[in-house]
Amino acid sequence: MKFLLNSVVKIFLFKFNAMMSLIVLILFTMNMQSCGSSSAKEEAVEKKKAPTEAPALETFNLQSGQLNSSFQVPGELISYQQVDLYAKVSSFIKKLYADVGTEVKTGQLLAVMEAPEINSQLSAAESKLKSQEAVYIGSKATYDRLLETSKTPGTISPNDLDIALAKQKSDYAQLEAEKAAYREITDTKNYLEIRAPFNGVISARNVSAGAYVGPAGKGSDLPIFTLQEQKKLRLVISVPEAYASYLNKKNQVSFTVKGLPNETFKANVSRLAGALDLKLRSQRTEMDVENNNKKLLPGMIAEVSVPLDGAANTFIVPKSAVVNSTIKPFVIKVVNNKAQWVNVQIGRTSDNKEEIFGNLSLNDVLIRTATEEIRDGADVKTVLKN
Repeated sequence: MKFLLNSVVKIFLFKFNAMMSLIVLILFTMNMQSCGSSSAKEEAVEKKKAPTEAPALETFNLQSGQLNSSFQVPGELISYQQVDLYAKVSSFIKKLYADVGTEVKTGQLLAVMEAPEINSQLSAAESKLKSQEAVYIGSKATYDRLLETSKTPGTISPNDLDIALAKQKSDYAQLEAEKAAYREITDTKNYLEIRAPFNGVISARNVSAGAYVGPAGKGSDLPIFTLQEQKKLRLVISVPEAYASYLNKKNQVSFTVKGLPNETFKANVSRLAGALDLKLRSQRTEMDVENNNKKLLPGMIAEVSVPLDGAANTFIVPKSAVVNSTIKPFVIKVVNNKAQWVNVQIGRTSDNKEEIFGNLSLNDVLIRTATEEIRDGADVKTVLKN
């Protein structure tokens, strides 16, 4: 019995010692982990506390140059000359000598009209003219005879001679009036023929033989013909105000049209309006386009590339050097290792460069990649790279 008790006591002590050893090991491990975590936290805190040195900012010396660029603008091709041909007098179409697509020459007869009342008026005017011619011939002959007779003293009184002279002059004035009336009716009759005022192509015909025509609003609302000069066209564009000062008559533009996508056409600036449109704030600009082969048609829409040759002494900087803030664009100049914001006005842009205008001087040191994070007056560390 005593032996059994000793054995139980030994087993209990063995298990107790083993458990205590396990507890000590666990506590030791936890303590080590806690120390490791605290060390890591302390190292992280130390790293945060340690100041990081800001990298040097790249700068460059401001230089002047010439920025050549271009801009795209839609344009319209129109006829160099275009006219709507109406009847001058109320009449009827007798015969048409042209149709849509007919090429005509200056003075070519296009249409003949008839108006019977004009022929009657012309006959009456011709009769009056011949009658007045006879009256004038009689009064002139009377005066000539009296004048010849008066050369013999005492035969003709001066008063009779004066009366004959006045009658001759009156009849002559009446004759001139009848001639003018006759010419007026003759000219009116000439309006019964429509002739081409210049070389071109008939692009519209709105009447047929027998139609009643007359002046716009009185005989017909539409013209008899529309005539266009197509061997020479006008390319019309509207140049925005921002680019108007760069354009002059020496410029040559290039353009394309959708109908001929594989061809590029060129034209020289011919006319500048010299004023801005009050609605669009743009300047009407025209180019003359030779079109002898008639590939281009009036009414086509063109995509025009307009070159802009800038002045030779403007400041040119990379786009990254300009900060487009909500207030005003600015660049950052470095003076005595301090940042200085300088407000600028942006001119033209080409590729990755821009024109700037502001209170700047040649060889000023500017930050190449400027941001609003670089505050005005802040100390900066820079490295110069041109």
